[in-house]
Amino acid sequence: MDSGSGNLGKNSKASDDREKKEVCSTAQNFVHFSEAEEDLVFRMHRLVGNRWELIAGRIPGRTAKEVEMFWAMKDQDKSEQKNK
Repeated sequence: MDSGSGNLGKNSKASDDREKKEVCSTAQNFVHFSEAEEDLVFRMHRLVGNRWELIAGRIPGRTAKEVEMFWAMKDQDKSEQKNK
């Protein structure tokens, strides 16, 4: 039984490492959206929040991951502009 809880800790660490890598690679994998797509993402986010799959379902050819990466980059850009 103790070995099971030890594995959980290892899996949690691995999961944390993957999340950090995804965040760091977001800047390198910026997805370009058209103005219409950007507008739709902003309006949908205002309505449903961070429900990326739901938002992506409204944009043909876009995945939830692409929408989330786009949002992360736009959100990062906004916070950088506020700090200037």
